[in-house]
Amino acid sequence: MNQFIAVMKALSDPGRVRILKMLQHRHGMCVCEMRAALELAQPTVSRHLKVLEDAGLVLRRRNGPWVDYALADGDSPYARAMLDHLDGWLDADPETAALIARLHEFDRSELCATPKSC
Repeated sequence: MNQFIAVMKALSDPGRVRILKMLQHRHGMCVCEMRAALELAQPTVSRHLKVLEDAGLVLRRRNGPWVDYALADGDSPYARAMLDHLDGWLDADPETAALIARLHEFDRSELCATPKSC
């Protein structure tokens, strides 16, 4: 039951849902890229990612000097089920569509002052 509650709590925040929608469209993003797309402070994005990771919804992987976040592969059946459902949800939402369109405007090498800041 704890795993189920963690997934539901993680999905209760619009910022975290936006992060998941971004990761559905762009596999492997660093905190700097998400911060720029969401127009949120870096600590806020990091806190959201921690909640999503603890719920089994995202994974963190080292990619050279960066830490990339991606959707989890499905260790949690609750997380996998919700990610599958979220795949088709909100695609017609104007705010979500604008967020996804913004993903193509960013270049990681220009956004990240130093890779360690990601």
